[in-house]
Amino acid sequence: MVPAIQISQVHKRFGAVHALRGIDLEIQQGQFFALLGPNGAGKTTLINILAGLSRADTGAICVMGFDVTKQYRQARRAVGVVPQELVFDPFFTVREALRFQSGYFGLAKNDQWIDEIIHHLDLGEKANTNMRALSGGMKRRVLVAQALVHKPQVIVLDEPTAGVDVSLRQGLWQFIRKLNEEGHTIVLTTHYLDEAEALCKQIAMLKQGIIVALDTTANLLNRFSGRSLTLRLEPAQLPESLHRLLTHQEKELFTLSIADFSELEKVMVELRLAKVQILEMELNQPDLEEVFVKIMSKQ
Repeated sequence: MVPAIQISQVHKRFGAVHALRGIDLEIQQGQFFALLGPNGAGKTTLINILAGLSRADTGAICVMGFDVTKQYRQARRAVGVVPQELVFDPFFTVREALRFQSGYFGLAKNDQWIDEIIHHLDLGEKANTNMRALSGGMKRRVLVAQALVHKPQVIVLDEPTAGVDVSLRQGLWQFIRKLNEEGHTIVLTTHYLDEAEALCKQIAMLKQGIIVALDTTANLLNRFSGRSLTLRLEPAQLPESLHRLLTHQEKELFTLSIADFSELEKVMVELRLAKVQILEMELNQPDLEEVFVKIMSKQ
């Protein structure tokens, strides 16, 4: 099975700025993949090359085995991109815009799928509204719909929920998850790291045009960030045997650093042996935002 996306030694310069510095990346079919990084890391540049909006100086990108430069027709048909910027035609209604987009791919009878997209993206009440009369959030929904109109095998979402209300986010992700379960490959860039953590199984992090981390979400969380345990004790004394785990103390609150759940059990045993009662307990799991900050600060 060919990879959904294969990127080999891609370099891109804009004058003196070296935006991409030898990117190598392989995304398998069916993955829900996150491409993360601070502003200026090169994420949108890489997506633009993938979508055919820009050309790499050197290197190659293939979508479903098709080179985006040499086999651009097949590559374009295999990918749908939701751009970061709000781009729309002010002369069409929502439904007309989607029909027009279908025409780009030679899809003359696509109304059934268009109706399904409109339903899942909660655009039904606005289907016959002119694009220029829509709010920013509604326009972004239409961008998502346009990217999906030809049922691409690979869907690239560049900040799809920026400036979008909570209810749309939930509906959008439910629909995107369904598409992923049906076999579509999803590539997501977002500054909402909680979204990436909840949705994506694999993550690549970029900084200044270089991939600085590439692993499964679970491995990144475990490798770069430990768990912490906050306890309120009675009496407010931590047994001597647990002092090695202590990272912070505030009156009767003790914060301990633990590597895994097996160490949690050992803490409970030591407290029972010392006849110390637990009044409150909070287990703080690592999150992707913490991991992201650590990785970016190390590079």
